[in-house]
Amino acid sequence: MEYIIVFCTTDNKENAELIAHTLVKEKLAACTNIIPQINSIYTWKEQIVQDEELLLLIKTRKELFEEVKNRILSLHNYEIPEIISVNINDGSKSYLDWIKENTTKKDCL
Repeated sequence: MEYIIVFCTTDNKENAELIAHTLVKEKLAACTNIIPQINSIYTWKEQIVQDEELLLLIKTRKELFEEVKNRILSLHNYEIPEIISVNINDGSKSYLDWIKENTTKKDCL
């Protein structure tokens, strides 16, 4: 089984918590960390912009990425939200098993 961390940023705590709670409740993520006060510098509509954002680190299974992405898109307040994933190449077996257990709907066990 393959595992990933999905990165997503947003500009307010309410949207970050909505995304995090929804993904965990729907078993699309085992855990979502919300890291406040990151400083993002990017180009938007031909302007250099600097904003304070919150970063979500979403731990899930690779096979769920499309569902996670689509659910984030349905909840996010940005026109083009950051939704990218990186593979978890290694980790403690017990933690990876925990991700699996908490991203599997009961009727799928």
